[in-house]
Amino acid sequence: MARAFILLLDSFGIGATPDAHAFGDAGANTLGHIAEWANANGEPLQLPTLEGLGLGAAAHMACGQWPAGFHMRQGFSGSYGAARERSTGKDTQSGHWEIAGVPVLFDWGYFPRAAPSFPAELTDSLQRATGVPGFLGNCHASGTEIINRLGDEHIATGKPILYTSADSVFQIAAHEAHFGLERLYTLCEAAFELVKPYNIGRVIARPFVGANGDYQRTSNRHDYAVAPPAPTLLDGVKDNGGEVIALGKISDIFAGQGVTRSIKGADNMALFEALMVTAGSAPEGSLTFVNFVDFDQLYGHRRDVAGYARALRAFDERLPEFTAKMQPGDLAIVTADHGCDPTWPGSDHTREHIPILAFGPGIGEESLGVSETFSDIGQTVAHHLGISPLQHGRNLL
Repeated sequence: MARAFILLLDSFGIGATPDAHAFGDAGANTLGHIAEWANANGEPLQLPTLEGLGLGAAAHMACGQWPAGFHMRQGFSGSYGAARERSTGKDTQSGHWEIAGVPVLFDWGYFPRAAPSFPAELTDSLQRATGVPGFLGNCHASGTEIINRLGDEHIATGKPILYTSADSVFQIAAHEAHFGLERLYTLCEAAFELVKPYNIGRVIARPFVGANGDYQRTSNRHDYAVAPPAPTLLDGVKDNGGEVIALGKISDIFAGQGVTRSIKGADNMALFEALMVTAGSAPEGSLTFVNFVDFDQLYGHRRDVAGYARALRAFDERLPEFTAKMQPGDLAIVTADHGCDPTWPGSDHTREHIPILAFGPGIGEESLGVSETFSDIGQTVAHHLGISPLQHGRNLL
């Protein structure tokens, strides 16, 4: 019985790639700097399950250093390696699509850092199309910061908050009660059509709640994404008659392409619960793909080192529960889509290696080395499930 699981820790990079300098990220190291911070603060980053799968060894391959508190050891419970990205960016879509066998070898469109970030013809067209009274923000920003800064004015004026980042994104934030969730979705749908000439990858609805400068984003986020330019691993599994179960924002990232069932979750632990249910019920030939988003949106972008460390420990503590539910013939791979070093300047992603930790009842200990493309992950899963080979990548096992 062959099943596959991709457990993606959003933004969990393990050391800068050789081309990181071109992105302003030379020296970035999400895992390394979190471990260094934790060690310096008297709370070593102990991740025994992930370390037992080879996380420390994979990080050493990627950057030549062992994370603080991790040591050279023998005897791993899986195969381990690292991967570099072929895609030209360091954003969410590129990372996920490349894992699924479709590297992004073109340049996305991006909005400039200078304010206003969005051209007047775009915002004017969006205002005419939707009838909103205007917009706030119109700049590069951290989502939580700009919502708390402009939330009161948004409620008073009814003007949605527009912002972007180093990703190819157009983000719209609005209060669920005062502006309305469905109205926000309608606004984002109109924006998605209008940004197409700018080659923007995603429009993201960012609903929030709260009052008086104390606002919290909700789990009703929705990504309106461009579809992958070629068939992915997900399409291959579906076309072969297998079920593709997307947990978290996976379905949004792939614009629903190749997905047979989508399950949302409010946070990492809710998604882990959904993964546990899926691990007990997913049929033969299925792919379960889960994105644990909190690492990125709650801790990486917010530069919350302590929070990122806590989230890693919480994931590591629960991972044995999933391992215990695995069945003969199962393959699971723990990986990431890019870095988001919480010690790095700014609030953007960082260009880093990602881990490849492959395990399951029939997976032995093996050093996988450093892959030159994330697509090696997708090709490995395709081979495991017995579907047609992908156009990119090689089987690692």
